[in-house]
Amino acid sequence: MSDTGIFEWEELLDQLRPLGQLMRERIPERLRSDPHVMQESMRLLLSGVLRTTNDAIMHDRSHPIFVPELNICQNIFQPNADTIYKAALIEKGGTYRIRGDRGTTRMMILAQLGPDTLRTGQHHPAQDANDFDDLQIGSDGSFDVILSPQRPAGHKGDWWELKPATEKLMVRIVACDWGIEREPRFGIVRLDAEKAAKGRPTLAELAHRFAEIPATATVCALAFPDKVQKLRDEGLINTLKVVDFSQMTGLARQSYYEGAYELADDEALITEVKIPKEVDYWSLILTNELYETTDWYHNQSSLNAAQAVIDSDGYFRAVISAGDPGVHNWLDTSGYPSGAVQGRWFNTDERPTPTMKKVKLADVQSHLPVDTVLVKPDARAEAIRERTLRAHTRIIW
Repeated sequence: MSDTGIFEWEELLDQLRPLGQLMRERIPERLRSDPHVMQESMRLLLSGVLRTTNDAIMHDRSHPIFVPELNICQNIFQPNADTIYKAALIEKGGTYRIRGDRGTTRMMILAQLGPDTLRTGQHHPAQDANDFDDLQIGSDGSFDVILSPQRPAGHKGDWWELKPATEKLMVRIVACDWGIEREPRFGIVRLDAEKAAKGRPTLAELAHRFAEIPATATVCALAFPDKVQKLRDEGLINTLKVVDFSQMTGLARQSYYEGAYELADDEALITEVKIPKEVDYWSLILTNELYETTDWYHNQSSLNAAQAVIDSDGYFRAVISAGDPGVHNWLDTSGYPSGAVQGRWFNTDERPTPTMKKVKLADVQSHLPVDTVLVKPDARAEAIRERTLRAHTRIIW
């Protein structure tokens, strides 16, 4: 910081410079000789800088705004393919109003977070979670809710208690039938701010925001590039285990399973699981070696309840492979010979873990039921184009 209180551009660049070496040291040793992976790690660094830059430009706890937290362009912390994550920094103990249109997406849940992982580098369980479907939703989808430490005197409408340690709000918007389910629209305002208008940020406020960029970018970019390696070190190659993310801001009613995959071009993994009788949401996604969620907009690298075909015996069977196996439930590794497989179950008493079996790609269909839904190349290409267009209609800002 200069004597004038300015956080200079050159100081920002100087503090960002070590991230390159830190990333190189964080990449698993077996991948450091792969120039393709090392170049991809720069994308992770840029995503980290992008995420924290949103806060640096807009952040004001008295005048919060929801900015993109995780999505296809900010592919850090391994976002779920069906979820748009938006976050707003707030001041502890304030009074806030969120108003909008619930839309018709499968889920819309607000997590109360604190301390903020991006600023502490430490994971913490959510302080609370609030489901927008618990609110009074108008016939036009409208909702209006106040968050505050105590219910405001005389307020008869919807109210959520703001937990004392909450300093960040994160909304998860989960859609299954992309482009068909109507996306929510919403805004936030602080009701007890000293002034309703934001005005000109002070020099100290601007300098503080900009000075946060190097540290928060480091947390974002370096969080998980070695996560797949850790799964491999546990022996979880082409097999799955149940994992608990509840201490890392994961949803309390959501259970997860994951493992690493490793496949040659002529190999495939067949996953198989009986879908629970009652479950509000489920999905299966792939990541690359750096734990970036594989580009799900332009590849069929994820499937959910609306996109997958369930076999007549109630089982969900999917094929993970580099080449198209010709079945509807294909998860495309998209050029990554290794990475991670992760699944989710939300709001169910059953939490089955799928089996995985490695077979030759040419033999895949002989391992599947005779009534497995098949897809020809032309239909596949059209389906992927349709998937892309629908994904693009989701609102990430």
